[in-house]
Amino acid sequence: MKKLAILSIACLLLTLHARSQGCVAIRSTGGFCTRDQALSHDSTKWLLSVSNRYFKSFRHFVGTEEQKQRIEQGTQVINHAYTLDLALFRNLKNGWSIGLDVPVIANVRSSMYEHGGNGVKNARHSTHAFGVGDIRFAVYKWLFDQTTMPKGNIQAGLGLKLPTGDYRYQDFFIKNDSTRVLGPVDQSIQLGDGGTGFTTEINAYYNFTENFGVYGNFYYLFNPREQNGVSTARGGAVSADAIKYGTSVMSVPDQMMIRAGASASFKKFTFSAGVRDECEPSKDVIGGSMGFRRPGYIISIEPGVNYQFKKATVYAYVPFAVKRNRTQSVADKLKTADTGVYTQGDAAFADYLVNIGASFKF
Repeated sequence: MKKLAILSIACLLLTLHARSQGCVAIRSTGGFCTRDQALSHDSTKWLLSVSNRYFKSFRHFVGTEEQKQRIEQGTQVINHAYTLDLALFRNLKNGWSIGLDVPVIANVRSSMYEHGGNGVKNARHSTHAFGVGDIRFAVYKWLFDQTTMPKGNIQAGLGLKLPTGDYRYQDFFIKNDSTRVLGPVDQSIQLGDGGTGFTTEINAYYNFTENFGVYGNFYYLFNPREQNGVSTARGGAVSADAIKYGTSVMSVPDQMMIRAGASASFKKFTFSAGVRDECEPSKDVIGGSMGFRRPGYIISIEPGVNYQFKKATVYAYVPFAVKRNRTQSVADKLKTADTGVYTQGDAAFADYLVNIGASFKF
């Protein structure tokens, strides 16, 4: 079997939105990088990828320590996040291709503290966000001639992420039976981040035999804009601490994703298993890092399966989290230095996420 399907989460990811497995806003969906794609590059003009990503985050972590009392007390924040990612690629000559990625996002966030308050009876309510996310354009190049490198190849990509998603999305926060306050929803369910960024990608594979190979994907989103000006007060008054430590408005963070694993093909099926790391760093590579963000990373074991038709491939990947870490933000470090008391915020993470989709050649 010559076709080893390798799902690259990077592909336009995020439209910027690489987005996440929870309150850590890593907005990411799927793209495509396969041996078959490299072999048929000159004969296949177009590739359409339709990906669906869903997760439910509800487990709170400070660092790597789970705050189990949040579930016991019923105060946990629950995010339901769904992204339909539409990616269209046009193959050009000499291994070049261009791509357009458009995500459609539907998020729901259920909490108590944002509404009536933790511990208050009937205080749990939900906020919502729905619409198109940040659109991304990208250029790709297979680095080696497939005729001279039949067993493997490397694809490099460079993209431009546009702030097309509504990063000021608002909904009502229900404070009590008679009071509803309109304000920007939490950063984790916003449709965009408000920044114009650029992405770098490396997608690679190597086949040891006709039926067995390895793969790797790397994706990084550079977001030079420091803050987007959107209030974190949810329609209320900004706290003195938020002003002092720079978290009164939302940050525009970088994003990163790394995947690596092995694939085995049997007839039209390809089974894969690998490791996946999604990360929102506390500091950006370019530009400042102030503003509110929940930095952290999720390391997952990622099983997957692909089924190959003549002109299409369907796939499913379900990463299961094995390590979740809500790291210190810049604001946490500033407060720690100022007060002498170690400060580290929390974030909610999912146990697993589901990526299901299909690609079509025409």
